[in-house]
Amino acid sequence: MTYCVRVVGRLVTVVMLAAGGMATAGTGSVMLATQASAQSASSIVVQGNRRVDADTIRGYFRGDRLDAVTIDEGVKGLFATGLFEDVRVSQQGGRLVVTVVENLVINRVAFEGNKKIKDDVLAGEVQSKSRGPLSRAVVQSDTQRILEVYRRSGRYDVRVEPKTIDLPNGRVDLVFEVTEGTKTAVRRIEFVGNKAYGSWKLKDVMNTTESNWLSWIKNSDVYDPDRLNADQELLRRFYLQHGYADFRILSAVADLDRQKNEFNITITLDEGQQYKFGTVEVQSNIRDVESDSLRRVLRTRQGDTYNADLVEKTIEDLTIEVSKKGYAFAQVRPRGDRDAQTQQISVTYVIEEGPRVYIERINVRGNTRTRDYVVRREFDIFEGDAYNRVMVDRAERRLRNLGYFKTVKITNEPGSAPDRVILNVEVEDQPTGEFSVAGGYSTAEGFIGEVAVAERNFLGRGHYVRLAGSWGEYSKSAEFNFTDPYFMGYRIAAGFDLFYKQTEPSSSTSASYSNNMVGGTIRFGLPLQDNLSLLLRYSLYQQEIEIGNPEYRDCAPQGNVPFPDCQENGEASQAFKQIAGDPQMVSLVGYTLAYNTLDSNKQPTKGLYAELKQDFAGIGGDVNFVRTTGDVRWYHDLGSDIVGLLRAQGGYVTGWGDQEFRIMDGFFMGPNLVRGFKSAGIGPRDMDSNNQDALGGSMYWGTTAEVQFPVPWMPKDFGLRGALFADAGSLWDYQGEVYNGMEVEDGNVIRSSVGAGVIWSSPFGPIRIDYAVALSKADYDKTQAFRFSGGTRF
Repeated sequence: MTYCVRVVGRLVTVVMLAAGGMATAGTGSVMLATQASAQSASSIVVQGNRRVDADTIRGYFRGDRLDAVTIDEGVKGLFATGLFEDVRVSQQGGRLVVTVVENLVINRVAFEGNKKIKDDVLAGEVQSKSRGPLSRAVVQSDTQRILEVYRRSGRYDVRVEPKTIDLPNGRVDLVFEVTEGTKTAVRRIEFVGNKAYGSWKLKDVMNTTESNWLSWIKNSDVYDPDRLNADQELLRRFYLQHGYADFRILSAVADLDRQKNEFNITITLDEGQQYKFGTVEVQSNIRDVESDSLRRVLRTRQGDTYNADLVEKTIEDLTIEVSKKGYAFAQVRPRGDRDAQTQQISVTYVIEEGPRVYIERINVRGNTRTRDYVVRREFDIFEGDAYNRVMVDRAERRLRNLGYFKTVKITNEPGSAPDRVILNVEVEDQPTGEFSVAGGYSTAEGFIGEVAVAERNFLGRGHYVRLAGSWGEYSKSAEFNFTDPYFMGYRIAAGFDLFYKQTEPSSSTSASYSNNMVGGTIRFGLPLQDNLSLLLRYSLYQQEIEIGNPEYRDCAPQGNVPFPDCQENGEASQAFKQIAGDPQMVSLVGYTLAYNTLDSNKQPTKGLYAELKQDFAGIGGDVNFVRTTGDVRWYHDLGSDIVGLLRAQGGYVTGWGDQEFRIMDGFFMGPNLVRGFKSAGIGPRDMDSNNQDALGGSMYWGTTAEVQFPVPWMPKDFGLRGALFADAGSLWDYQGEVYNGMEVEDGNVIRSSVGAGVIWSSPFGPIRIDYAVALSKADYDKTQAFRFSGGTRF
């Protein structure tokens, strides 16, 4: 009797779990457990089945004799198939009777009321499928999945109600009725404990944004817990880049106000103190590698603000340098010694011989469009090479920066031997094509429209292709660009450009001539170091100057009858008349050496950009000159999201050989050098021409000091910033011929101006408006206080 009680108790527990709490099914199997032990599977009677064969059901009760364990396992197995809503076991006339209630079959799964999320997205999330069984547990789980999908898209007041529509033959239509509700936005992001950086700056670091009147064109203001977790990592990296090695996020809480249907996020920080680098040493534990020989590649220097990114890049550089010396398995580990009193972190890079592990194979998966070799060429290590985690991380970072993939993940698994490893590169392609229609206005070119088609990953080969055309009030142009970032399998960016541009006379430039150019350029870009690059180019183009119509209105100040000798009557400078209608071919080679440490090329807040350019014309063609220009820009974060900019630029051009210096080879400067002046409004000028045409100069210099700051009471997402600036510069030394009838004014006069501007990084394109007042100028310069440039995309 004790044994029977024990068996009955066990069966009650197990069967209730298997049946999802259906006590009737469990009780039925328990009451006949002892009696059924004498029965065999062949004596089982199956009832209630319509689609599932009776022998299939009997097959779950295996064994010559049915005991309590066999019945228990059979009942659980039938429930596990998902085909049955209920399973009951009873004893009738000495036989074991299994009564089943089959689940209905789903004819189709449909969604109603969903407008923000498409059917195929929801269908991919639910487990209930057409021609599959209808399970209430699965339907309940599917409902939760749909709710979660909507919450990920920022809709927390969504309601989902599953319904079934009965059909003949035990079939049903499963319909999920969705009431989407309104978007649950992030109303406010607050920081607690931040002292070094203001809330505005920290919000700029995050991807999550606050909702505002621009919310209709963005989705970054919806609450996403994954995005918030990623934002916390961005905040950590930001503080570690600026020396706050003790930085911690104590909490990140998102409170949902259900009445207002909005989130309030509060992030509590512990910034700690800012550290600087103390002593920086290299300790080599490899016999043939001397520590002193590696110091030249260090990016971290004593006295500089501590920067975790520079430590990581130094580890990469040391790893590569040691591998060049023949130690491919070397590992570099940074050891930090933190001194809170002196606020310094001394770093020692320890170099050791690592375990000898080789790369057996590199698998590339998930790339449906991008070719395998486009992925593999971002690796500096290949099959058979020594495995090094630093080099793998470097490749992963390069793949992310390409912009070809939505996700990139590199994992490893054991190879065929203990010293072998297999790398698995998981990527997901994303659209890389762009089509844009742009329109805008600038004070230099008037109204202008542009149509452009571009592809950053052409045919999955990683090539960049762009075709663009523009038509403006005073100009029109067409351009085709092609770039192969890995020319001939090397890390050399090779490409060519074909272009055509025509500019017409305009009051903004005070020019009395049109300039037509057509030609092309072949270029090669070589990365010398991470921050240093060299661009080599060869250009061949034809340039032609045309004087305006002889019936130019200024030639007929009296009456409507034009002067027959209008072109000799002063509407254009003699310097341009001498070359008008004479197309000249320009053939030149040149290079650009650029050094770039900017934190962002679009909106830099710190770093240095320096550029040196030289062009040598006379490799064939009709023109000989040497042109040299330089440009240095330094950005500095002044705190509270205020950025300072200092800029210096200069240039010199001169002819060589017996060829006369051509007027069009000089520099024509205006607001690009000193704001507050017209285009070509600075420099040598022919005062005897009707419009006092600019003649261009052979030398120029310019300096700029600017402060950019956020506009108060404007949401950060709007991208509106203010600027205060001061410019100074000069353009002089006309080297061309002075013909009869020319009165040339030329002098090294300092031009200067001060002003204010508004910069808008709009969703439709960059726009800038400047108002500048000239403080000093030459009498013959032409000023223009207001300058507007930019455009829209739609």
